[in-house]
Amino acid sequence: MMRDGIVSVNSQDQSIYYMKNVTCIVFVLATLVACQQPKSDRAGASSGNEALVHQYFEHFNNHDWAAMAAMYAETSDFKDPSLGQGIVKQSQQQIIAKYAELQSTFPDVRDSILNVYSAGDKHIVVEFVSTGTAPDSSTFELPICTIFTIENGVITKDFTYYDNF
Repeated sequence: MMRDGIVSVNSQDQSIYYMKNVTCIVFVLATLVACQQPKSDRAGASSGNEALVHQYFEHFNNHDWAAMAAMYAETSDFKDPSLGQGIVKQSQQQIIAKYAELQSTFPDVRDSILNVYSAGDKHIVVEFVSTGTAPDSSTFELPICTIFTIENGVITKDFTYYDNF
C-alpha cells in the first residue's frame, strides 16, 4: 500500500521476507559446513606425515639406507637432478644403491631440516640443507627442497629440487 510516497509493508510480507533471508542464510551455512573436511582428520594426516618425514631424515642421518628405502612404496616416482630429466621410477633396492653410493663419495653426508610444510593430506614439503665432506677434504653445503607424496603411510613420490651446477 502506498501513502504519501511511502510504501507500507504489512506484517505478513515482513514475515515472508524475514523467513526467506533466514532460509537463505541457513542454506549457505549448511553448504559451507558440509564442504569442509573436519580439522581433526586433516591434522591427523598432516601430523602423521610430518612424523614420517622426521623419521625419514633420522634414517638418512644414520645412513640406514634399508630402513629409509622401506619408507617408500615398492616402486616410487622420483624427480631428482642426479637421476636425469623428468620422472624416474625407482625400486627400494635402487634407492638403497643410490644412497650407498652417495655415502661412499661423502662419508659424513647429513641433512638438517630447516622447515616442514604440510600441503594437504598427501604432500609434505621439506626445506633442508645437505652437508658433507668429499675424499679431497672439500666440504659442501647444499640447500634442497623436496616434495614428498605420502599415500597409505608410504612415500610414493619424491620430487627433489636443488642447484645442480
